[in-house]
Amino acid sequence: MTLWFVFALMTAAAIFAVLWPLSRRGQPRNEGSEAIVYKDQLAEINRDVAAGLIGGSEAEAARVEISRRLLAAAAADERAPPPASNLRLRRAAAIVALVGLPIVSVAFYLPLGSPRLGDFPLAERIRAPDASQPLDNLVAQVEAHLEKNPTDGRGWNVLAPVLAKLGRYEDAVRAYRNSITYNGDSAERRADLGEALAGAAGGVVTAEAKAEFEHAIAVDPDEVKARYFLGLAAAQDGRNAEAASIWRAMLEKAPADAPWRPLVQAALARVDGAAAPALPDQTVAAAQDMNEDDRGAMIHSMVDRLATRLKQNGDDVEGWLRLVRAYMVMGDRDRAKSAQTDARQAVANDAERLRQLNEGLKNLGLDG
Repeated sequence: MTLWFVFALMTAAAIFAVLWPLSRRGQPRNEGSEAIVYKDQLAEINRDVAAGLIGGSEAEAARVEISRRLLAAAAADERAPPPASNLRLRRAAAIVALVGLPIVSVAFYLPLGSPRLGDFPLAERIRAPDASQPLDNLVAQVEAHLEKNPTDGRGWNVLAPVLAKLGRYEDAVRAYRNSITYNGDSAERRADLGEALAGAAGGVVTAEAKAEFEHAIAVDPDEVKARYFLGLAAAQDGRNAEAASIWRAMLEKAPADAPWRPLVQAALARVDGAAAPALPDQTVAAAQDMNEDDRGAMIHSMVDRLATRLKQNGDDVEGWLRLVRAYMVMGDRDRAKSAQTDARQAVANDAERLRQLNEGLKNLGLDG
């Protein structure tokens, strides 16, 4: 309604600007202007004669000449036609201004403008971005908006997970903190903040991140992300039994179709030692008669052969996943990360294989 009121004022101003000159009467014609001049000249001659500036004969000759011109000017004024009236023209222009301007304005605005366009909140712009713009450009626009409007809680709430997805964890930490400040505290936001802190630390659940997860559990004991990362923190500290207890409790309470079940199951398998590298049946039978040292040496030998084969032929996605899983079961996380890097380089030119690899790494508890 305010928009239409403003448009009405603008239209009224435009109409007034057109009608104002039309309402003024035309300047009357200065009829007899030459006759007035000649009459003044006759009076001037009389004053000159009285003052003795000119003689009687010169004055009389001048009076005759001026009188002749005065008569000619008066006759010309009588013959001149009266000024043509422009009243009809002014009325036509006034009608055009009063009726035509609003009609033309509305006719242009309705097809070109958007009178019924509602609000377009920041959150909706992020959810439905213009496909022609890169994500980085959209993020930059939102960041510029938030610099000018730092109390826009919805903006921080939308921006934070996008920054985390882009790997900008430190910026994501700041965004999550602002989201908590301006949107209020919640278990989900605390868990997201803890995850961003862990991401900024290279996947390590630091004391600061752990504090955020514990805060989330205090608000909501069933917060899935916080419980998972608390189990991960225990595993990173070498407390595998505690980590397994946390993850088992999660799986017992989780529905069968919970999307995070494979991730937790893989994590539980790592700390339980249930996921050993896949071995042929005959090798398993032979390994049953070996002592622990010989069995471990055999497994290490097979893992090394698998790593050598994959370096020669890196297209085997399942092979890479078996290798990474084997290193993780063996407790060698550094070699698991190195194998992950080598695997991604090997299939970098094949989008489908890269997608399968990333999904498998995610299920193993590594970033996908």
